[in-house]
Amino acid sequence: MCGICGIVAIKDVGQAVSREILEQMNQSIAHRGPDEDGFYITHAAGLASRRLSIIDLESGKQPIANETGKIWIVFNGEIYNYHELRNYLEKHGHVFHTNSDTETILHLYEEFGIDCVQHLNGIFAFAIWNGEKQELILSRDRMGIKPMYYTHLANGQFLFGSEMKVILAHPEVERKMDLIALNEYLSYEYVPSPRTIIRNIWRLEASHTLVYNQQGIHVHAYDSLSFKQSESRPPVNWRDYSVALYEKMRSTIASELVSDVPVGVLLSGGIDSSTIASLMVDLYPGKVESFTIAFEEQSFDESTCARQVANYLGTSHNELVLTSKKAADLVCSISDILDEPFADSSIIPTYLLSRFAREKVKVVLGGDGGDELLAGYPTVLSHRLIEYYERLTPWTVRTYIVPRILDNLKISFDNISLDFRLQRFLAGRGVPLIARHQRWLGSFVDEEKNILLQDWIKPVLRDTYYQSYKYAQDCDAQEPLNQILFNDLKTYLEGDILYKVDRASMAASLEVRVPFLNREMVQFTNDLPLNLKLNHLTGKFLLKKTMHNKLPEEIIQRPKKGFNMPVAYWLSRDLKEIMLDMLSESFMKRQDLFCIPYVHQLIQEHFEHRKDNRKLLWTLLMFQFWYRTYIERS
Repeated sequence: MCGICGIVAIKDVGQAVSREILEQMNQSIAHRGPDEDGFYITHAAGLASRRLSIIDLESGKQPIANETGKIWIVFNGEIYNYHELRNYLEKHGHVFHTNSDTETILHLYEEFGIDCVQHLNGIFAFAIWNGEKQELILSRDRMGIKPMYYTHLANGQFLFGSEMKVILAHPEVERKMDLIALNEYLSYEYVPSPRTIIRNIWRLEASHTLVYNQQGIHVHAYDSLSFKQSESRPPVNWRDYSVALYEKMRSTIASELVSDVPVGVLLSGGIDSSTIASLMVDLYPGKVESFTIAFEEQSFDESTCARQVANYLGTSHNELVLTSKKAADLVCSISDILDEPFADSSIIPTYLLSRFAREKVKVVLGGDGGDELLAGYPTVLSHRLIEYYERLTPWTVRTYIVPRILDNLKISFDNISLDFRLQRFLAGRGVPLIARHQRWLGSFVDEEKNILLQDWIKPVLRDTYYQSYKYAQDCDAQEPLNQILFNDLKTYLEGDILYKVDRASMAASLEVRVPFLNREMVQFTNDLPLNLKLNHLTGKFLLKKTMHNKLPEEIIQRPKKGFNMPVAYWLSRDLKEIMLDMLSESFMKRQDLFCIPYVHQLIQEHFEHRKDNRKLLWTLLMFQFWYRTYIERS
């Protein structure tokens, strides 16, 4: 696991590679690999790496070359089937000089070319420079667990790296904001791939490969998610699949425990992380270290459930308490961790938990991906509920009575409070499926942005959910709920969850592995009949049945809570002065992006408890921190 970057200047196309600039780029991601750095530099190409040593601690330094020294690789991630691949390659005459998974990819490329990626099971983003062909290959894993950014400069140079700050470290990169990306951020709370917030800097999409040579840049998908098998199978009894699911999870976790350093588990007390912890206790040779975070505000705290699971399984449990003061102190420096605007507030506890876990281990397993694969989010269930609501509730009640009831509900800043849930749920009425789903997950809707944004920006509003509709067209599912799962895997999982986990964990020099997103697990769960994921009104149906008697029943049956933060309280108390400063009239006048009276109205409504504007205000606040750090101060 590490951070990688590079500059390519193909003959007669770009300026020669500067070692000084490449070193600056590599230094910007030193947190991703504190153990050592490495460089390969010629006139035409420069590759650099920051290494966090996990496998082959002694000889796995990067970049790594092939036998002839003409093909070089830098790699971020872990390949779980590299032992099997290595055995195959050695039988076909390849000579290895290290025991690392990095070198395995290099020889696999020699054997299969760019199709080498088809054979990899793991989390990865890598760059291969072929000096003979004068060709660069970039590739990213199937689910987008490890990141990759790139740009093509006016001087002809091609830049790439694990984080956008790598590219921004190059002196010739222009920091011009992409207004379509700004519009997407305000609604999604992140910028979906392939765009980034900076114009002409791109994020390589999950399951994509990029080839750059004298013919230009060519990007293509090497794999795609499919739900055909799921929809071609008739509804079945859960017992037909339960044993297979358990064995698939067991073999997956066994493969992901491969490491030359200690491995722990992030334990929230939900069924996903608890399932992983349960199997890990059976498979791991030593005592399993589990890590969780507790909150002062009780409605947000899940530490009691995590403690219950830890006691039940017998892990060595570690608990960190997050106070409002700790959170407020970190918010002001959040842009040091992030290089794009990002409004998922759980980045804060995720980072603190990663830093806490790093005191004892270098690698942890996490439960991310289970909700997207197995219909665990309340929003998926809500699509079914809103159909019942529209069909069974009389029009007069929906139009006149329900809005009055909502207006008279007491505003609460608690976690997923009744007023918050009802307001979000009813915001989906009369809205097409894909747009409805994004409204439920995200922040500003078009009607609000029409007031928020200055007139000169408004033409980009029409593109708000373009990426989600594009994915809907790419999806081979006919069943609406499968389309929603596909959309979550391509947008929310990659753009929010995995981005958050990567940035937070790597800022603490911690590797997080996600067994639910193992290639074998994704294939298995996508092929499951839908009724084994969402059965009537029960999400994760098959997983819950499978883990019966393997976890406490109250853990299995407890409703999804989510890793939510007490943002509504923070904005009214600990972060009040910070928010007022970042959303001040003088700052917003300099930006000329937002309608100042409308923003101040949102603030006042929140302070006076007339409306819960936590999502809108947090989205704006996080943007302001990013803008101040990467645009204004630059």
